[in-house]
Amino acid sequence: MGLKLAHITLVVADYDEAIDFYTRKLGFVLLEDTPLSETKRWVVLAPPGAPGCALLLGKANTDEQRARIGNQTGGRVFLFLHTDDFDRDYQNLLRREVTIVRPPALEPYGKVTVFADLYGNLWDLIESNKT
Repeated sequence: MGLKLAHITLVVADYDEAIDFYTRKLGFVLLEDTPLSETKRWVVLAPPGAPGCALLLGKANTDEQRARIGNQTGGRVFLFLHTDDFDRDYQNLLRREVTIVRPPALEPYGKVTVFADLYGNLWDLIESNKT
């Protein structure tokens, strides 16, 4: 059996506000929302039709966890969202009022822009020029 990366935990302040952002602003699909206790849920989201790795939302419960919300990588881009149509998806980000941190640029690997999620985590939207 091979290995695969299944989920990336994203520390959030509130499950419902994060679900709202990722489904309404980024168009992700809510794959699962299962209560595990009175304060903990198993919440999984992914881009529509995307196989592979998905986001697992983890609500911060300690001061140390709350300090990581929005800055899980010390200010570096944290997540990379690949697209087959950069212009379409960039326009969707603008239309949905997602914060663009760096405007679109052509890089050796493709077309890219950096945007921030509701907590300030940085994402790359990339259309790769590699086939």
